[in-house]
Amino acid sequence: MAARAWPESDPVDAIMAVMERAFDPAFGEAWNRRQVADALLLGTSRHMLVAIDGTIGEHVEEAAGFYLTRSVLDEEELLLFAIMPEFRGRGLGTALLEQFLSSARLREIKRVFLEMRRSNTAASLYEKFGFRAVGERPSYYRGSDGRSLDAISYELVLG
Repeated sequence: MAARAWPESDPVDAIMAVMERAFDPAFGEAWNRRQVADALLLGTSRHMLVAIDGTIGEHVEEAAGFYLTRSVLDEEELLLFAIMPEFRGRGLGTALLEQFLSSARLREIKRVFLEMRRSNTAASLYEKFGFRAVGERPSYYRGSDGRSLDAISYELVLG
């Protein structure tokens, strides 16, 4: 079942619906509603959704994925990126990441950063786009079982 459309004025509902399905609670990576809402209030944050039919925009009929970023000067951090499990393998993540990087280039972003759990299978998608591991944050995430999980920091130089 796909996430339903959200009111035009509130992208938080769409982001939360995707995140609840896409982020395994065992890893403690998902943000809560307040964190997402607060991030969206920042003038330096951006979000985009991808619909189940591949349409990309700030407002879509049925969200299958999203990204949330923040920028400072000529650098941008990909804070959250997710595709619902039932829509993975259809090119939605690739299309969404392409859109993000195209937008970043148009805004003259020079470097993009992201952090993710060491065992996250999304690493192959990021590496396909040229992201490279540049650091590690030991015990960055806390799993639901209390176990500490390392994060890997990635960077992509856009030019």
